[in-house]
Amino acid sequence: MQSVRTLVLATAKFGSKVQSLKASRQLRFSSTFSSTSGFRAVHSSEVKHQGPVAKPKDEEKVVLVNAIRDIDGSMITIGTSTGEQHQYPSVWLRDNCQCPKCFNTTMQSRTVDWKYFDINIKPTHVMAEENQLKLVWNDGHESDYDLNWLLERSFTENVRKEWMKQHYPMTRISWGTVDFNKILKKYDFNDILNSDATLLDWLENIATYGIALIDNTPPQEDQLRRVADRVGFIRRTQYGEEYMVKHQPGTSNLAYTSGNLQMHTDLPYYDYKPGINMLHCLVQTEGTGGENQVTDAMHVAEKLKREKPEVYKVLTETPVEWCDIGQESGYSFHSLYRTPVILNDSNGDFLRADYSQQQRDSHFSVPLDQVIPWYEAHAAFTEELYNPENTVYFKLKEREILVFDNIRLLHGRKGYEDKPSNTRHLVGSYVDWDVAYSRIRVLRKKLRGHIRSHLSSTPVQKCT
Repeated sequence: MQSVRTLVLATAKFGSKVQSLKASRQLRFSSTFSSTSGFRAVHSSEVKHQGPVAKPKDEEKVVLVNAIRDIDGSMITIGTSTGEQHQYPSVWLRDNCQCPKCFNTTMQSRTVDWKYFDINIKPTHVMAEENQLKLVWNDGHESDYDLNWLLERSFTENVRKEWMKQHYPMTRISWGTVDFNKILKKYDFNDILNSDATLLDWLENIATYGIALIDNTPPQEDQLRRVADRVGFIRRTQYGEEYMVKHQPGTSNLAYTSGNLQMHTDLPYYDYKPGINMLHCLVQTEGTGGENQVTDAMHVAEKLKREKPEVYKVLTETPVEWCDIGQESGYSFHSLYRTPVILNDSNGDFLRADYSQQQRDSHFSVPLDQVIPWYEAHAAFTEELYNPENTVYFKLKEREILVFDNIRLLHGRKGYEDKPSNTRHLVGSYVDWDVAYSRIRVLRKKLRGHIRSHLSSTPVQKCT
């Protein structure tokens, strides 16, 4: 056994020739042969880098040139014909072996039994051949990894960021009143139903700005289901799959009255809140009132974070009880959940808002000295929500659907008065963001073959 550092190096065919690394590295070789795999592994006790491998011509494909094991076998480094190097922990490679014994391609599911998994497992043979990284483990198991598969899962910062950008919730762009008509796009109902490209653009736009309109919707109560079915399926709540927003005497929900409805997020008393809210206008009041109001809570939260960080801190750290008690279609419920008004993600950035004056419980289970500071912070947040610079009013037209992000935007409605010949009537329904993002990924793969920006060349129809 050599006393100096031991690295495992394997050469790969590049075109019709074996690319020799002797010109760029000073090596001392001792060769071994694996009887189980038939591949030759080359061990190096000394590796001195003298520069990256020359990049191939533009028309040439990226090729796997070499694979190196570090001194204790815990890390594998591969080199490509572009001169790039990518490192992979051995434990991750073994955990993600793609052979039929370890991975079911039909179910796209790992089948390695973790009860018997050795996190200290190391490869004894490391080979790079025909764009495949081939490993033989110290328990005799063999694994092959395709180069493209490896590159897509590289631990380099740029690859990780790009993959996160492509597959996880898109970058959200906040807006205030002055930006509203620029960001609000209107889509045709039939285009949503019949065009995958329009469906994708619509979903990406809601994910980015939190709001969009659908026009020319047939005036029947079941049309939201047709839209939801294009995305996935409706989210059922204690108010059913579709709920009727109109004046209902004796209701336990303020939304089912004709009075002023303060801004709020729907169902803050749920642990798992509906993500996308859809309101289909069947009949709009002919008189005054009935305007919808929306504010981007993300925009307000960002402003508070910049200008009043202590207020922001209180709103993100003080838990509030949200409650809903009542009956709907013979079903009695008592929903209760505890969460701050503003919830941050792991990076400390705005994730969602929970806000509803009418559904905030009288129980406030915090230490006494936190009560008054919270009320002061809550008042500052509310003031910004209704600030004309941050909020907009508009009156939905009949056959329009207002679609918005329920965990980001706050919405309300001005009071109105029905007439015998004119009863304001909207139909509401929800779709979960998990379902919507799944649909976005499928559509992107189907339509584009790769991920691009949500920004489309399709002309934007501005709403006035």
